[in-house]
Formats: sequence, C-alpha cells, structure tokens
Amino acid sequence: MDTVHLVLGIAVIVVSLLAGAWGGIAWLQQRPSVSFWYILRAAQVAVVLQVLAGGVLVLLGEEATGALHYVYGLAPLLVSLLAEGARAGAAERELGDVDFQTLPRDRQRTIALAIVRREMGIMALSAWVIFFLALRAAGTSEAF
Repeated sequence: MDTVHLVLGIAVIVVSLLAGAWGGIAWLQQRPSVSFWYILRAAQVAVVLQVLAGGVLVLLGEEATGALHYVYGLAPLLVSLLAEGARAGAAERELGDVDFQTLPRDRQRTIALAIVRREMGIMALSAWVIFFLALRAAGTSEAF
C-alpha cells in the first residue's frame, strides 16, 4: 500500500503541474480549452485517491514521520473543494444583474467566454496550489 500511496503522490504532483500550466497558458491566451478540464479532473481524481490511500494507511496503523505530512496531504482536497465553490460563483460574478437571455448574441458570446476564462483561471490557480502542497507533502514523507 505504501507503493500505491507513493505512485498516487507522484501522479498528483505531475498531473496538477500539467493542469496548472495548461490552464494558465490557455487563460493567458484568452482561449477556452476543453482538454484543460479533462486534465484538471484527472488531477482532482488523483487527489481524492491519494487522500483515500493515505487514510487506508492510517487505518492499517502506518504513521507519517510528522504531522505536517497530514496537513500537506489533506490540504489539496480542501483547496480543490474551495476552488470548485469559487468556480460555481464565477458566472454570477461575471453577469451581475444582467438578464443574459435578453442580450444580443455577440454580447452573450463575449460574456460566456469571460465566464469560461474566469473559471479556468480559478481552477488553474488551484492546480498550482495543489502542486506546491503536494510537493511539500512529498518533502515531509519518508520516501524522499
């Protein structure tokens, strides 16, 4: 189980880095990226699996070398949940009190792209935070 935990930790680091970079570049270029969302979801699944594997290890009586490993190991899950909450409100913040359906088609498209860009920015930033937290978790583990 230690090996699974290690492999999942590496996966969280690599896929979060990829999601953060991919989303950041797409955000900077102001272009929506469907593939970013797939990479991001893969990173989120890796985080959940990593936390579950760590939980199983704790239940089996294994202990990390220090309490910081638990903090850095659980923090990516919290960051992911908080980012999803922030992303959910992105459309509302972009629209304000505007009735989207009454707007001309080109204005609707402009607002929709702004919403997607805001969502990508939020989630790319969260991927970077998760990447750095996962690096810190790795640094507090016995594997390195």
